[in-house]
Amino acid sequence: MLFSPQIPLQLEPRRPDRFDDFVAGPNATVLESVRTLLDEPGGILFLSGPDGSGKSHLLNALCHSARERGLAAFYIALGRLPEEAAASLQGLQVLDLVCVDDIECVAGNPVWENALFACFNEVRAASGRLLVSSRLPLSGLGFDLPDLASRLAWGVRQNLRLPDDEGKLQILGQRANTLRIEVPLDVQKYLLKHGKRDMSSLLQTLEQLKDAAFAEKRKITVPMARKILQA
Repeated sequence: MLFSPQIPLQLEPRRPDRFDDFVAGPNATVLESVRTLLDEPGGILFLSGPDGSGKSHLLNALCHSARERGLAAFYIALGRLPEEAAASLQGLQVLDLVCVDDIECVAGNPVWENALFACFNEVRAASGRLLVSSRLPLSGLGFDLPDLASRLAWGVRQNLRLPDDEGKLQILGQRANTLRIEVPLDVQKYLLKHGKRDMSSLLQTLEQLKDAAFAEKRKITVPMARKILQA
């Protein structure tokens, strides 16, 4: 486990996501690009896509895959960190892979932009790999530091698309398997029809169903799902 000497951040993937858990749907090409990044020393991959399209899943999965191959990997979600944490990016050139999530959250912040620019240069010079994600395309980020955008533009850019309803049901089923709970198809369809339809909300509801089922020692049913959604 790695820690920064400046800020005591835990540099571990925050979720147990794996490539085998990712429902590719319309994003099969993007999945393949992420998978093969580990075979490309010095490679840069920029992912863009709306919330719920699977960006964080792929970043976490690549970190786990790297570590399973004996490579040193770092994951950081910029949307959850204070400005002081930018100092933690120093010295990452010793790592084989750096994954930066939610880069749009720090666009326009000179402290973060300069720290990221220095980090990206050092990692690439040391033949490390970079995987960066954003809700916005690279052209829409509006960095105050133009060189930061130009560094990211050196690599491959891929755009993730949201899953359709069939894909959402597959994702719900896959996450239920990961959570080791049984969620009947009628319950999944009920959530999709009567709950919030974005994947983040759907997966959050799934977690609530898991907790309710364990607490009440009952099977997950449509009435339970209805109760959760009405709470």
